[in-house]
Amino acid sequence: MADPSKVLGFLDLAGAWDPSLALVMLGAIAIGLVAFAVAKRRTTSLLGLSLKLPTSSHIDGRLVGGSLLFGAGWGIAGFCPGPALVALGMVEVKAAVFPASCMALDFDSW
Repeated sequence: MADPSKVLGFLDLAGAWDPSLALVMLGAIAIGLVAFAVAKRRTTSLLGLSLKLPTSSHIDGRLVGGSLLFGAGWGIAGFCPGPALVALGMVEVKAAVFPASCMALDFDSW
């Protein structure tokens, strides 16, 4: 997943599509479903802090716009945040652009 050509191969639906990244996503979704099911039954985290799970299921323009912006950046750069940090640790210079742009676009922290 830290290889941009692998990511771009997954996103290339009209060309030489590489479905292997879908298996990674399915595994992550399965783990996430189990984790949220366990978390919903708890009132505190494993560290004893109060759990603050999302309560809103409202889909608005900011959510859709942010999702489109994230997807476009993912497709252009070939990196999503986790693998971009891995590639950054491997001193992949172009990987620095993606985390930097994510931090720059985090308007809520301004």
